Amino acid sequence: MVWFCVLAVGLSVQGKQPNIVVIMADDLGWMDLNVQGNHVLDTPSLDKLASEGMRFTNGYAAAPVCSPTRGAMMTGLAPARLQMTNHAPGHPEGMVPNGKALSGAAWTRHLDLDYKTIAEHLSEAGYATGFVGKWHLSYRPRKALDGPSEEALRPEFQGFDLNVGGCANGGPPSYFEPYRIPAIEERNPGEYLPERLADECVAFVRSNRESPFFLSWWNYSVHYPFQAPEALVKKYEARKGLGNENPTYSAMIEGMDRSIGRFLRELDLLGLSDNTLVIFKSDNGSFGVDIAPLRGQKGYLWEGGIRVPWIVRWPGNVQPGSLSDVPVISMDVFPTLMEVAGLESPGLLDGESLVPILTGRGDLKRDSLFFHYPNYAFHKNNRLGSAIREGDYKLIRRYDDGSLELYHLASDLGERNNLSGHLPLLARRLDAKLGKWLRDTGAQMPKPATGQ
Repeated sequence: MVWFCVLAVGLSVQGKQPNIVVIMADDLGWMDLNVQGNHVLDTPSLDKLASEGMRFTNGYAAAPVCSPTRGAMMTGLAPARLQMTNHAPGHPEGMVPNGKALSGAAWTRHLDLDYKTIAEHLSEAGYATGFVGKWHLSYRPRKALDGPSEEALRPEFQGFDLNVGGCANGGPPSYFEPYRIPAIEERNPGEYLPERLADECVAFVRSNRESPFFLSWWNYSVHYPFQAPEALVKKYEARKGLGNENPTYSAMIEGMDRSIGRFLRELDLLGLSDNTLVIFKSDNGSFGVDIAPLRGQKGYLWEGGIRVPWIVRWPGNVQPGSLSDVPVISMDVFPTLMEVAGLESPGLLDGESLVPILTGRGDLKRDSLFFHYPNYAFHKNNRLGSAIREGDYKLIRRYDDGSLELYHLASDLGERNNLSGHLPLLARRLDAKLGKWLRDTGAQMPKPATGQ
């Protein structure tokens, strides 16, 4: 029955299950590619990928910080349901930033082994599974007296045959070897981390070219520390003042793009591209750089924190150079890959398969996206809140003062004109819908700070 599902939606070449590659950048903002409209940047590899596939103009991360998005990718469940709503380790338990009246909600800092990941599903279906890059789902304090160790929560215990780089680290101590990342063996002093990770990805697909493979390549780039090869930095220093105020950050983006391009060319040389689904996205908005025309950045529920690039290439199924304005979110990756592989998804999921959109054969069933960030970002003075997007309207509920912000994104992408006072009935309806979703998912909520 599964096999006929595969054939029915054209998911195979010469009777083979499709290979799957998911490439995720870290802290790459919505405007941080040339194809997204930032013409200061040179990103020819990802621009080409977009020209060969579908680009989603309303792509979202599940959260404005990384660990929740990563958990959502692995399970198809919303961070609120996982109760993994902040980046690990985040603020110490009970810590309240100065001047704040609320304590952030309790949250889990690792992906529990009880969850069955997409890698475990695909492995059971005969896929070779490889993980390369930043995991950030295995944080456990060394002093913890119960539960698994950090090492026992890494990708190799969550369904992956190969793990290179996956550990509790939120960023690399250095982008140049020695990297001092626990799950990467030292090799060539001075080499650049994106190129090393591309080498590992190339080796993985070469070794598994005869069987279906699933590769999760979650780049450490372009997370802090800002480091890039000198020649690339000088290139962007020459462009400073053209909307390029951080030349090293721009150089990091091009450095990542080059490494991805080398890997994609290897797929071509191996004759694998025609039977390989490639997804490219980011885990949240950018950090510490201008993200205009969006408002906010990593750690905020405004669009700058959650709207990200999304590109999908799938030869024979996705129209090259196509655009979709359908809002999509990180949890959608899980059911999409399950359907691509011809597998039946588990009953409880917060994401929806994008196959109907990708193939042009249907629409999604949902009418809303939801976000829950009841925690303080370690590096930002954010406000605790939750959000819902329905159609072109987006509502943010603030927990510090109970206020509502309502924006019409089609006419106000920068979220400057709060319409909650002008459209009170709509604001109340969306707030009630958001509240029901929070209850249904068992979302953890912030509490009054001790002594307030």
